[in-house]
Amino acid sequence: MRIIAVTQARVGSSRLPGKVLREIDGITLLQIHLERILKSRRIDKLKVATTLESEAASICNIASALGLDSYCGSTDDVLDRYYQCVIDEHPDYVVRITSDCPLIDPQVIDEVIDFTVAHQLDYVSNTLLPTFPDGMDVEVFTMKALKQAWTEAALRSDREHVTPYIWRNSSFKGGALFVADNVSSGGDYGALRLTVDEQVDFDLIQLLIGQLGLNSSWKEYADYVKTHPEIQRMNQHIIHNEGYINSINKDIK
Repeated sequence: MRIIAVTQARVGSSRLPGKVLREIDGITLLQIHLERILKSRRIDKLKVATTLESEAASICNIASALGLDSYCGSTDDVLDRYYQCVIDEHPDYVVRITSDCPLIDPQVIDEVIDFTVAHQLDYVSNTLLPTFPDGMDVEVFTMKALKQAWTEAALRSDREHVTPYIWRNSSFKGGALFVADNVSSGGDYGALRLTVDEQVDFDLIQLLIGQLGLNSSWKEYADYVKTHPEIQRMNQHIIHNEGYINSINKDIK
C-alpha cells in the first residue's frame, strides 16, 4: 500500500500575499508546515503542488531543501494540479493538506489515514463535521476517487478546491458515487482558527509559537487559545471557507 501526501502552496493570495513565505523566528510558515507533516508515520512520500508562477521557485526551493519533490501546475485548476502531481507515484491513497495550516498535526494526519484504510473508504476527512480547529484539516481519498473527480468534475468550485466533487457525491452527503465518513476530535474545537488567511491569523500563530514552540500538539495549541479568550477573539470575525464560498458564487454566475 502506497500513501502519498500532497500539500498545495502558492505565493499568490488575495488576502495575504506571500503568506507561506512569511517567517517566524527565521523559519517560513511553509517550512514549519512541511516539517510537521514529515513526522507522520503513515505517509510514504510528501510532495508540494505549486503553480507555474515565477514566484513559485521560492516554494520549490524550500521543498527541495527538505528533500521533497515539487510539481508546478495550474493556478486555478487545483484538482488537475493534484492529479498530475501524484499520477506517476501510483498511490493507493492520497492525503490532501493545505499550506495555510502551518501547525497541522501529524498525529491527526495518521488518525485520518488509519480510519480510511481500516474501513476501506473512498473518502474521509475531519472537516465534514468540523470538531477540530480550522487549520487541522486533513482529507484522505483513494486514487480511484481522485481520478474519477478529475475526469468528471466540471464546476469551477470543484476544480479550484480539489475534493468537493467527491464529498458532495458521497454517502456522507446522501450521494452514491463514493463511500465517506468523518473523523471527530472528540471535543468541540470547530470554532477556533489555527489557519492563516489574514494578518491577524498570522499574528495568532506567531503568538502561539512564541508561547508553546513549534512542536506542540494541536490540542495544546487549541486549549491555549480556548483558555485565553482575548487571543481567540483576534480572528473570530473571519468567515470560514470564504474561498470556497466565493467559488460557488462564481459557479452561479
